[in-house]
Amino acid sequence: MADIATQLTEHLKNAMRAKDPVALNTLRAVKSAIKNAAIEKGGADAELDESAIVNIIRKQIKQRRESVEQFTQAGRTELADQEEAEIAILEHYLPAPLSPEEVDELVATAIEESGASSRSDMGKVMKILQERTAGRADGKSLSQAVMKQLS
Repeated sequence: MADIATQLTEHLKNAMRAKDPVALNTLRAVKSAIKNAAIEKGGADAELDESAIVNIIRKQIKQRRESVEQFTQAGRTELADQEEAEIAILEHYLPAPLSPEEVDELVATAIEESGASSRSDMGKVMKILQERTAGRADGKSLSQAVMKQLS
């Protein structure tokens, strides 16, 4: 599989050819966010690894979900629909999410390895989980699973 940055570039070119304004604007925005993060990290010629790019895409999706919520509350359904379309485009670049069963299994293993026995040990467990899930599960669902098993 081609790396995410290469896929983004190819899909951006395809969106230009197809004159797809939603895809074009979405892909330009995410490429810009990736470039800005790379510049912050190490200058104009720096490149980010796959996990950093996935984190940026997740952040972009989170921002759009918050916008959808605000637009929906304000009765601006056309803007909420546009944000939803952008979310669908961005989700294409994320790794396949873990199933709830896989998350529970990883949580149980991490609890056992860290020796956690109460919610005060949650930080140790979360650190292990975030390394192992590598963007395939969001922090909120992981922390809920950890709390459920540590209670």
